[in-house]
Parts: sequence; C-alpha cells; structure tokens
Amino acid sequence: MKLSDLRPTPGSHKTEKRLGRGHGSGRGKTAGRGTKGQKARTGGKVHRAFNGGQTRLSKRLPFVRGLGNGTAPFRKDYTIINVLDLGLFEAGSEVKPEDLVNGGLMTPAEGKGLIKVLGNGELDHALTVHAHKVSESARAKIEAAGGSITIIPTRVYEKTKRRKEDKTTEKTTAETQQG
Repeated sequence: MKLSDLRPTPGSHKTEKRLGRGHGSGRGKTAGRGTKGQKARTGGKVHRAFNGGQTRLSKRLPFVRGLGNGTAPFRKDYTIINVLDLGLFEAGSEVKPEDLVNGGLMTPAEGKGLIKVLGNGELDHALTVHAHKVSESARAKIEAAGGSITIIPTRVYEKTKRRKEDKTTEKTTAETQQG
C-alpha cells in the first residue's frame, strides 16, 4: 500500500456540478436556475419569513417581543421548598437561602430570588427557617417540631400618584372636606 494508492470510498465523494459551462454540459445558459425571476439572480434569496407579499407574522405580532414574564410583567416568582426538603439539615441549624443552594435544593440564581416554604412532608427536628413566605401548614409543622420561622422582608414600593387606588382615596378625602 502506497500513499498514491489512497482513494476515497466509492460513493463518498461526488463530483461537483459544473454550472454554466456550455450546452454540452447539460447545465449551460441559465445553469439550472430556470428563466428570470428573483431566484434566478445572483444574491436573489427569499427571506425565510416572507409570506408571499402578505404582511409577515413577525410584523403582525410586534407586541410578543418583550413579554418574558407571562401575562403579568411584574409577577413575583417564588422558588418552592417543601418541609420534606428541610429534613436534610441538622437539628438546631439555621436554614438560609445560601444553605439551600449549598444543599443542592436550588440553583444559585434561584437563591438570589424569592423563596416560599410549603407544607408537603414531615419534619422531626427543630430548625430556624429563613424565607420570604411560609404557608400555614408549613408554619404549623416547623413550630410543632420545635423550630421557628424568620420572614425575610421584601422591598415594597410606594404607590405612585397615577395609581387608580390613590385617585379614589383623593376623591373621597376631597368630598369629605367639602361636605
């Protein structure tokens, strides 16, 4: 066997179509592109979203672009932790968001967000749990085991002047002052 004997396996290498090389080649003149029209020209590609002259879908639905948070753009998403998951921690320890991340119950991104503890499962030892929200059943189970709950405060923004609730209260106060 010599280097000059090497050939690609039969059928693996197709010969290139030689377009526009005269009548005898079978692909002369229009080079297999048909006659005239956009697709016969150089660079004449039809955009994949082109809808036959009708306004394309991406232009008909421009409002879909920025809604990444469902129908409520300012919805608060809570990461759910069950009482059953808290059984992984030692008795008497404090369970904070960082500990939940280190324990593999949440991703680091979820650890920076809001956390809610739900009452699925049982707990047999005392823990101090730090969370943003706790359900009534979870609170009862944690306190029954001798533990306690610390609510992490969330930032609450003042209502703006343009809010409807404020306008109704302003009207009622103005009416009482006049009357």
